[in-house]
Formats: sequence, C-alpha cells, structure tokens
Amino acid sequence: MDATGTRYDVIVIGVGGMGSATAAHLADRGCNVLGLERYDVPHSMGSSHGITRIIRRAYYEQPSYIPLIERAYELWDDLADETGRDVIHRTGSIDAGPPDNVVFEGSLRSCEEHDIPHEVLTSAEVAERFPGYDLPAGYKALYQPDGGFVVPEQAIVGYVETAQAAGAEVRARERVLEWEPTPDEGVRVETDRGTYEAENMVLAAGAWNYKFTDALEGLAVPKRQVLGWFQPDRPSTFEPENFPVWNLKVPEGRFYGLPIYDVPGFKIGKYHHRDEQVDPDDYEREPNPEDERLLREVTENHFNDAAGPTMRLATCMFTNSPDEHFILDTLPEHPQVAVGAGFSGHGFKFASVIGEILADLAVDGDTDYPVDMFRLDRFDA
Repeated sequence: MDATGTRYDVIVIGVGGMGSATAAHLADRGCNVLGLERYDVPHSMGSSHGITRIIRRAYYEQPSYIPLIERAYELWDDLADETGRDVIHRTGSIDAGPPDNVVFEGSLRSCEEHDIPHEVLTSAEVAERFPGYDLPAGYKALYQPDGGFVVPEQAIVGYVETAQAAGAEVRARERVLEWEPTPDEGVRVETDRGTYEAENMVLAAGAWNYKFTDALEGLAVPKRQVLGWFQPDRPSTFEPENFPVWNLKVPEGRFYGLPIYDVPGFKIGKYHHRDEQVDPDDYEREPNPEDERLLREVTENHFNDAAGPTMRLATCMFTNSPDEHFILDTLPEHPQVAVGAGFSGHGFKFASVIGEILADLAVDGDTDYPVDMFRLDRFDA
C-alpha cells in the first residue's frame, strides 16, 4: 500500500475519457478512489483527444445504444453546468450514404424506433441547407438537430476536477507495471512509484487494456488512426452554426468529420484508417504523406470548399472488439475487476455514462443499464 497506509475502495487504471468519468462517479458515491494515469491529464498518447469528438442521437451502429446515448447527453450537460466548462456543443448531425446503406438506414431505423426528431434529406437538399456539403447524387441523408460534439480535453479535466473535489486522488505520470489479486479478494497494483491496494479495480486503460488481462487478448485490438484538419476556402461555411457533424459512406470508405473549432480547419477522419494493427507502445505516431492523401482525397471529392492547406494532422488509436461493440463487464476469474474496453472508434461520446456503468460494476458487480450485448461471454460461442 502507499506511504500513508491507505487502502482504497477502488483503483482506476487509466484517467482518460472513460477513467476520468469513472473516477468522478465513484467519488460522488463516497468511494475512496485512486486514479493512476501513465501520461499527463489530459494527454494525446491514446484515444481520448483530438479537440472535438462527435456525439449523435441517431445511432446507425445499433438502436440498442439509444438508451445509453440519452443518458450520456444528460450527464454531459450536467458536467457542463457543474464545472462551467465548454464540454458539449449541438450543431446537428448528418448520416449519409446510398439509400440502402447502413449509415443512412441504420440511423433512420434508430430514430423511428425511439421517436427521435429527424429529417430525411436528398443530397441537393443537404447542399442547399448546408453549402459545405457536396454529397453524391442519389444519396440520402438523415439530419438530427441534437447531434454535435464533445470537447474531450475539457471533459477529462472537468471529470478529474469533479473527482478530486469529491475526495479522489489522481496521480499522473505514474505507470502501472502489474496488478494481482490479494488473498482477501482485493487487488494490489504496482507502479513505477509505489504499490497500492484496493477492494476493487477498474481497467480503463484504452489501447493498453489488453496488456493487463489475458481475458482481453484478441478482443481489444488497437489500430492506428489519423485525423486531418484542412483550411476551407470559405471558413464561415464550416463554422459550427453552419456545418453539422457528419458520418458518410462513400466508395472510398466510411468517413466522419466536424466543423472548425478551436484550431483552424475542417476536421476529417476515416473509420479504421488504413487498418494498421499496432502495439500502443511502439507504432508510427507521426502522420505521413499517405495518411494525408487518403483524407484529402475525400475532402476534395465531397467537401471541396474545405480542401485548402493542411492545418494539422494527428494520430490516435481505435481499440476494436471483434464485433465493434463495447466490452463492459467484470473479469470472469476476478469479479472485483471491472473493465471498459473495445470502444471501436465510437465510444467517447458515451464516456459520461460509461463512467456510471463502470462505477456500478466496480461497486455492485452489476448495473441496471442494458449492457448484456457488451458482456465478455458473447465471444465464447
């Protein structure tokens, strides 16, 4: 245990998007919490960065996510109100593609099943309302007015400050080396600075999660991701009030993007980028010309007014599960350890509610949220 002899209720490994929210929810419940972060708070070495991250109520991946996203919105608004931080912005969202593609059809289905306000627009109607778009003729788009973006760095700092105000201890620049169960069914965590004990633990280490438990081997696989920011010819067209966040299926792949915010440039990324599976401790962090070409090509084809000089390129990681759905569970052999993993490039928007779920799993071993589709045993079949 640490120098003061403290035994914690819960240790949270990783204080990024999911871990910071978990620490805050645990501390709010009166738990004695220790958060351990290998890098800075916040940092740009993992997945919880990038200036802006999409949030959308329409959810083409699976309508079962809707109850979670509804709660996530509530909690993001609560965080903004409580901290005064600029955490969430509503710009509207566009999900577009060929009429029979999952991006459009799945979003439409989720809105219809859950009575979410929406409009169906043609490519021409999108361009007339939002001139920054130039979608292929014949495409369909679902517009949902509550979509927008979360500011990840502000969210993480807000949750860490909230956790600390409620009594949590957060230690940055402290690398976890290993952990083990204790004879009394708690955990012991060794770092490069000390050894700590707790009743329970949460693994929220993002791309590094699989290195802490064999249960995630092959189930939480990091891939290299690159984001691009290009300076528009007409910047006002791509400001948040004029340009909804978007997801788009085109022949070049499935892409997503956001308006100008905080740094110059229209933002674009491709889901799973170039499909490069990586070791988070050893991969090419510096973007290269091929990364830029891939993103610029789609910008020129479908958002031509945004295809000016490159302003910024940045790498991050997607950590993918085999079915691209989340992993939220306790470890089968160590139920005192909760794990949040495999967020597959669409998880950050849920961080506020994921923190609540992981707090449930850590303290109670279960949660009232509908998480059966995220259990580890789904991969046993």
